[in-house]
Amino acid sequence: MATKLFVGSLSWGVTDDQLKDFFSAAGTVVSAKVITDRDTNRSKGFGFVEMSSDEEAKAAVDQLNDKELDGRNINVSEARPREERPRY
Repeated sequence: MATKLFVGSLSWGVTDDQLKDFFSAAGTVVSAKVITDRDTNRSKGFGFVEMSSDEEAKAAVDQLNDKELDGRNINVSEARPREERPRY
């Protein structure tokens, strides 16, 4: 399992720091980033969290998937590699 996790179904108000604090219950968080729209700077409703080890990443998925964060149940899974898409 990779140490990078995808976090979906985030509420619009969740910040990077909130995401990091939430995932620190499962282990050491290397980075936590809520993805925002570059034009509006508004959350896109998902983010990525990088844990310090594979074991901590697996624990985070097991413990935090479908748990409530800021009023919404989040989805946590292993992040897939980014696929290259043509820019228009």
